[in-house]
Amino acid sequence: MNLPERVRVSLGSAVVLGLAEAKLESAPTTVYLMTYNEGKCNANCGFCPQARLSRGRADMLSRVSWPVYPVQPVLNGVAKAFKKGRAERLCIQALNYGEVFKDLFCLVHAVHQQAKVPISISCQPLNSENLRQLAEAGADRIGIPLDAATEEIFDKIKGPSTGGPYRWKKQLDLLGEAVGVFGKGKVSTHLIVGLGETEKEMVSTIQKCVDMGVLPALFAFTPVAGTALEGNAPPSLPKYRRIQIARHLIVHGIIRFENIDFDKNDCIASFRVENEVLLCTIRSGKPFMTSGCSGCNRPYYNEKPSGPIYNYPRELTREEILEIESRMIPEKGQVS
Repeated sequence: MNLPERVRVSLGSAVVLGLAEAKLESAPTTVYLMTYNEGKCNANCGFCPQARLSRGRADMLSRVSWPVYPVQPVLNGVAKAFKKGRAERLCIQALNYGEVFKDLFCLVHAVHQQAKVPISISCQPLNSENLRQLAEAGADRIGIPLDAATEEIFDKIKGPSTGGPYRWKKQLDLLGEAVGVFGKGKVSTHLIVGLGETEKEMVSTIQKCVDMGVLPALFAFTPVAGTALEGNAPPSLPKYRRIQIARHLIVHGIIRFENIDFDKNDCIASFRVENEVLLCTIRSGKPFMTSGCSGCNRPYYNEKPSGPIYNYPRELTREEILEIESRMIPEKGQVS
């Protein structure tokens, strides 16, 4: 199996690798690559500029541009960046096309042989044998995105209703199989807040993932020009913050979904924890930082540096934490 000739690199990662020059508000702590394919993805996800029927730019994924480079200079840059401590992890994003597994396998194997760095794969469902082969090639983590919080929304934004190849049950089954290959805590999934779900539905799915041994990573829906959902609005910041706190408390085993009180609109009304616990959680700033694999900060994937910031790619300042605390107005485990 031969290496692909070209690969896409997120612009921030290209700067870290010395392949491009640009001013970075926050440098990525993970190097992000994306498999290259002439043409669009075989899937048709409504939020994605790479979707088969999208009119979006082929070099975009969410708000980030991904220029194309010859693969060998990229691999050389990865080895140097990790040797110099400029990055903590490599993440390879995968489109859906006929040769994608071959490209993934070759990239993982080549990086592992050359740099011995932690490698994450972010891809759509493969099969069990492919999962084992990627682990043997050197990947230590894998992410299989659900994106939607419910089967109904999944169907509308990336499933049968879009003419896409994905099915909710298949996605969940593959996540379970991936846990069997990589181990609990070594498999992640993406959940996008703002696709029409209620807070209760999203938090329920977060709990389901955690119970499976899958780490849920939160994204805020970002309207991108040329996509089917370009006219939709991003989620409100208060909604996103409440879900971030719920995710943090559930992932760390402090509460379960069943502990949370919801109002008549299925918005979070109370976490039913001691006020001190909730205040400490908020004041740590950790729930509001980028969630996902260790070493992943995805700078400004969902937002402009000028804000509003949904996922902070760095530790929050005292002023930022105080602003969030004042907006949440915690009182006896309650939030606004």
